[in-house]
Amino acid sequence: MKALIAMSGGVDSSVAAYLIKQQGYECMGATMRLYEGTDEAEGTCCSLSDVEDARSVAVRLGMPFYVFNFTADFKEAVIDRFVAAYERGETPNPCIDCNRFLKFDRFYRRARELGCDVIVTGHYAQIEQREGRWLLKKAADLTKDQSYVLYSMTQEQLAHTRFPLGGLSKAETRRIAEEQGFLNAHKRDSQDICFVPDGDYAAVIEQMTGKTYPAGPFVDRDGHVLGTHKGVIRYTIGQRKGLGLSLKEPMYVCEKRVNDNTVLLGKNEELFQRELTASAFNWIAWETPPTEFRCKARIRYQQPETDATVYPAGDTVTIVFDEPQRAIAKGQSVVLYDGDYVLGGGIIR
Repeated sequence: MKALIAMSGGVDSSVAAYLIKQQGYECMGATMRLYEGTDEAEGTCCSLSDVEDARSVAVRLGMPFYVFNFTADFKEAVIDRFVAAYERGETPNPCIDCNRFLKFDRFYRRARELGCDVIVTGHYAQIEQREGRWLLKKAADLTKDQSYVLYSMTQEQLAHTRFPLGGLSKAETRRIAEEQGFLNAHKRDSQDICFVPDGDYAAVIEQMTGKTYPAGPFVDRDGHVLGTHKGVIRYTIGQRKGLGLSLKEPMYVCEKRVNDNTVLLGKNEELFQRELTASAFNWIAWETPPTEFRCKARIRYQQPETDATVYPAGDTVTIVFDEPQRAIAKGQSVVLYDGDYVLGGGIIR
């Protein structure tokens, strides 16, 4: 069995490579070159030093190593989608798109072209097969679980993917890296969006598009103007800080109205909703879901799951929560769980 390991230069993918090699796979490693940006930005992925770290581990493990230039694919599938979502007034999650379109599509197809049976990544998640269907399961270490960003995986992709770290804690991963003498055993995890290393995504969008997003009014529910915003793309639902306003009481971003270039502010209680609609849904647990079912749902990566009733209708899914949820943001993903298993997920509309 041949395996192609996606090696980012970090400790997780390095240990994943070691573990899959220990399982007897014929291995080769590869780093995806995704973005021609600030090569040595602290805390990001995809830098030149990351490539060299990945190469070092591959050499130590005695496996061939490649660098795939996917910058054009990344721009089209991730950056352009990111920009378009903000221009629609949404709040996208580019890491989900990167997994969907790059790691488990473009990289997976390259692996097949190279004659590999499986791809391997350093994600903290687990894959199981039950009654002929492949299932996505949370990692054993729930503090590192990444199942939320993997909900778009298809049956074919799940069948040909391995997550060797799914049963480990981060501490165990670093211990293995230390034992193997990997130079990245204590390397800091990348935290930022790779093409927004300083966190100023609005400046990146303006640079990418060559546009200047105009100022406009902050308004309340009654249409009263409360001040002037600096461009709709600079705000996200639930935001309170950084508005540049002096108001009598705390106010939060409740809605971004791109059509008339206004940002609606309201009280905290106005941010709570019991219902959302999602589209582009990918089902993992079933080919066709029940017409109504109970489960737990998560509306952003670092948020706890909460009880809900789900009503699928074709490509559109309505989710009604038992308790109102705060700051549901269009463009983010909602992922459904039954215990430790991912049922499916889609984009909030």
